[in-house]
Amino acid sequence: MVPHFPGANPFRRARIKRDDSIGATRLVAACCVVLSMSAGLLAVNPAAQADPPDPKKQQQEIDKQIQASKADLEESYDSLQASVTAYDQASAKLAQVQNRYATVQGELVAAEAADAVAAKRLAAAEKLLVAAKAEVVEGEQAIVKNRQLAGEAVRSTYQQQNNLASLSFVLRGESAGDLATGFQIRRNVFTTQGKALSKLNNAQAQLANRQAKVAAAERAVAAERAEAARTVERVTRLTQAVAAQKVEVTHSAQAKLRAFHTAANTRAKELNEYYKLVNERNRVTRILIARAAAEKIAAAKRRAAAIAAEKAKAQREKRKPRPVEPDPGADGDLIMPVNTYITSPFGMRFHPILHYWKLHDGTDFGGGCGTPIRASAGGVVTDRYYNGGYGNRVFISHGVVDGSALVTVYNHLSSFSTYVGQRVRKGDVIGYVGTTGYSTGCHLHFMVYQDGQVVNPMRWL
Repeated sequence: MVPHFPGANPFRRARIKRDDSIGATRLVAACCVVLSMSAGLLAVNPAAQADPPDPKKQQQEIDKQIQASKADLEESYDSLQASVTAYDQASAKLAQVQNRYATVQGELVAAEAADAVAAKRLAAAEKLLVAAKAEVVEGEQAIVKNRQLAGEAVRSTYQQQNNLASLSFVLRGESAGDLATGFQIRRNVFTTQGKALSKLNNAQAQLANRQAKVAAAERAVAAERAEAARTVERVTRLTQAVAAQKVEVTHSAQAKLRAFHTAANTRAKELNEYYKLVNERNRVTRILIARAAAEKIAAAKRRAAAIAAEKAKAQREKRKPRPVEPDPGADGDLIMPVNTYITSPFGMRFHPILHYWKLHDGTDFGGGCGTPIRASAGGVVTDRYYNGGYGNRVFISHGVVDGSALVTVYNHLSSFSTYVGQRVRKGDVIGYVGTTGYSTGCHLHFMVYQDGQVVNPMRWL
């Protein structure tokens, strides 16, 4: 077998030189994109604190910048799912607050318009009341004047229609013409008296009518004042409500921004962890390709030596050389490392964060932490170490099997039960299920390398 990874030994790990150049450019670019998006949104936050945003402007300034990135914030890992959920909840709450804010603003505008109408109607009613009061004063003055005229007419008539005056026309023995003249005078006096009394009655009737108009105007003014007071009270209440809604809009907008920044940071972390996995897989692939070539060369040399030994032996025994079988490698077919269900198969899948297809480079088996993990086939433990993405890892080389150098890898272990250089048999416990590294729960991530290239483990199980 080829020696284990250089530096995989814990005592030599400090001297490992990991080739993480692959994907570094992408990682830097992706992080720059995330930081640029975050920087653009932070510019919105101070404005929101200084002056509560109008819903339409808030929609334009915030949602416009984050809508393009919202599709990236989909389920990938639990932490990202939680941040996306928080972001969606904050977005929904902000939309509700904005709707309430817009409704209250509309009610305030309507109330202010109603207040303006009430104020105009009140001014008109007060103007009518002033005019009606002026008419009453004018009517009272007319009554005084007509009362004086009527009084004079009554006194004059009284003086001219008493019995002594009437008798004087007869006793005086004046002519019939004089008598007719006297009756005409009396008739004129009575006519004047009637007109004066009629004017007085008309003035009194007009005064009563004007007084009724004053009373009606006073009632109208009272009603308009009450309505104006109600609209003023409603405007005051809605103004306070609008101010409170502005504060809530500001808080909700800030909460939405915080949720977005959390999701963006989680997205950046997801990118970073993903590229760590890619870099580790590329590094291991390069090592295992070289190791596979060495395995095949060593197997070929062993087979050539075995053939030569068989030929020499056959020559000594004077018989035909017998066929020399290749190295048996793994003892038969591989077995399941844990007897449980598959939670995630090997294969390509669309990455919801990076928006391109990526390889899930193994088969995930469910299982509680501490579940024993067994060697899928006999072989030698070549490597055992911790990686930030894959967690605790165990590599077992099974030699050349069916013409291919075969290596199985067991990831996210909670603990090891083997050591580097140990030869294990099929079914031996090599470690225990865990959730170390970048993992969302207890499971085994099982990988198979064939000639240094990762392949679907189910081809061999």
